[in-house]
Amino acid sequence: MNTNDLRELSELHSAHNYHPLPIVIAEAEGAWVIDVEGRRYLDMLAAYSAVNFGHRHPRLVEAAKRQLDRVTLVSRAFDHDQFGLFVTELAELAGKDMVLPMNSGAEAVETALKTARKWGYEVKGVPAEQANIITFEGNFHGRTTTIVSFSTDPDARNSYGPFTPGFRTVPYGDAEALRAAVDENTVGVLIEPIQGEAGVNVPPSGFLTAVREICTEAGALMLADEIQSGLGRTGTTFAVEHENVVPDVYILGKALGGGIMPISAVVADQEVLGVFKPGQHGSTFGGNPLACAIAREVIAILKTGEFQERSRTLGAHLHERLGALPAERVREVRGRGLWAGVELNGKARPVSERLMERGVLAKETHETTLRLAPPLMIDKSDLDWALDHLEAVLAEL
Repeated sequence: MNTNDLRELSELHSAHNYHPLPIVIAEAEGAWVIDVEGRRYLDMLAAYSAVNFGHRHPRLVEAAKRQLDRVTLVSRAFDHDQFGLFVTELAELAGKDMVLPMNSGAEAVETALKTARKWGYEVKGVPAEQANIITFEGNFHGRTTTIVSFSTDPDARNSYGPFTPGFRTVPYGDAEALRAAVDENTVGVLIEPIQGEAGVNVPPSGFLTAVREICTEAGALMLADEIQSGLGRTGTTFAVEHENVVPDVYILGKALGGGIMPISAVVADQEVLGVFKPGQHGSTFGGNPLACAIAREVIAILKTGEFQERSRTLGAHLHERLGALPAERVREVRGRGLWAGVELNGKARPVSERLMERGVLAKETHETTLRLAPPLMIDKSDLDWALDHLEAVLAEL
């Protein structure tokens, strides 16, 4: 079937909860995808960081194939031979004791929230039903009912109430507002080291350090949502490393599954994750053999440091070129590593559509921001080719 026929089926039989570009992808490899008509496009989005290592990375595909020939699911009613190795290797990568695996990023965030509350009641001693968690304006942590309860995005929040209580939201980057919001019943502070969905917002220098200090002083857990920012995207394994900060809890997902299988995880020390007992939380597919096998290979790739270094080097080049775009077209460029939010003086959707026509795939967010997050293995020449087209499109418009 051709592009129009397939898009018509999507329009007729799929809920319209997304507004995709008019392309139907049939194949992919590395940083490139091919549509059903055979046209090639450079992927400058990488599935919102889920494809950090490129489409169908050979080591990850091979790991998946090996495991497909053995066992794919046993549920957590039984152990399997990939599970203990996976949780050990991920704990070591993060410098923590324990791992609680789930599937989607939203599940991992929900798990972290439950962890903070349970820890608050059973370890910190917060009175029953009195725990609060601090979040930040502009946040994006998923789309469950509890998570959108503390969203400040009308599209994510409107028409989904009544909402879950127990959250306080303060301005992102404002350490004094955070300090004022914390009290004796605060059990956690949930933060994106860089806000992705909000437009790749990087907090002021020193803010993450201040969050760490405030959490320590208040006896609250610092919960770092590294689902988009982690696993090499910003030039370090975790984005908090840019300020040498160590959170109490890492929340991971997206790239952990190598772009092949969904797998997410909460990673923390035994004092925190040790609050769970059998039957108190779980997931049938969480930590399944296939996902664990792929994630183990992801961890092995990250241990070499190759992708972190590529993100640092190519990221510096990316931001140098974006910084040279004409001021009458571009209001601001934000980001770190191979991750950028290009704030335009006008709507970003026409830019992403024109780029697609030229063979470059990127996506707008919040009307005026073009988000760029190519696979970390992208060639410098391909990156420059995409940026050349961005310059040309901005000139046209």
